[in-house]
Amino acid sequence: MPPPVFRKTIVVGVADMAVTNDTTADLVTYSLGSCLGITVYDPTVHVGGLLHLMLPDSSIDKVKAEEAPYMFVDTGVPLLFRTAYQLGADKSRIILKVAGGAEVISGHDLFNIGKRNIESLYQILTRNNVQITSQRVGGQVSRTVRLDVGTGKVLVKTPGEEDINL
Repeated sequence: MPPPVFRKTIVVGVADMAVTNDTTADLVTYSLGSCLGITVYDPTVHVGGLLHLMLPDSSIDKVKAEEAPYMFVDTGVPLLFRTAYQLGADKSRIILKVAGGAEVISGHDLFNIGKRNIESLYQILTRNNVQITSQRVGGQVSRTVRLDVGTGKVLVKTPGEEDINL
């Protein structure tokens, strides 16, 4: 009987990112409201990444974008892909999954941050000819996202609902 494999959890905070080829790792981010949780996975080399971004456009604060590039769609998403490529991932094999972009404050978001995040993501992906494999975006609920780097399985947990295999 093979020895047990112990899983490790890498928590990705708000405006943060993690990318790894450690097949015993789970990448997880919590409380995605208007924020987006974006996972990339290359099943051939078992490279997985998770980005938790907050805002659509870094032009609102260039200094903040330099200090915290993972905060914004336009700076964080390219870094997520570049880092995955550095570990051997290939654009043609990337499986991209997205969750979040909700309006969780009483169902109203004066600035439409969730919707703007989603639109900004779609624009950058379209410009780079990248397709989303699956998504769970919008609505009025917060979500937790977990990526199993060994299998590429992405689970989305929403309060009061069963976990969804994204």
